[in-house]
Amino acid sequence: MKTEVFRTASAEETRELAARLAAEAPDGTVMLLSGDLGAGKTCFAQGLARACGVAKSVTSPTFTLVNEYAGRVRRFAHMDLYRMAGGEAEAHDIGIDDYLEGFPGLVAIEWPAQAASLMPAGAWRIGLAAPEDGGASARIVTVARS
Repeated sequence: MKTEVFRTASAEETRELAARLAAEAPDGTVMLLSGDLGAGKTCFAQGLARACGVAKSVTSPTFTLVNEYAGRVRRFAHMDLYRMAGGEAEAHDIGIDDYLEGFPGLVAIEWPAQAASLMPAGAWRIGLAAPEDGGASARIVTVARS
């Protein structure tokens, strides 16, 4: 697995980084977004959506668990498993399998640890964190992909 570390200085730079990575990702790519609350996972997902040509406002699907968008370029699915209390069983109930294999677009999953054993081995692992020496919007983004 190839690991790269990026530093962004603003939310917009984080979105731009996500858009550049989306351009490199083939359809069916699953991106697992990890980080503390407020680390920038949804901001990163907004950049992915932008690259897919999604015109709608993208917010975290914290209560709906899954939002799917038909972008001009390709489809985008955004999942947030933070409030999912039922683990793997609940993940199957919301249809996670439809997104983990063969989805015709990009998939971003926030809080993937809630159903860790279901995550595909080839998923891109994206870690987001605020650096100790940065401003409020600076982020360290670690990308591990095969």
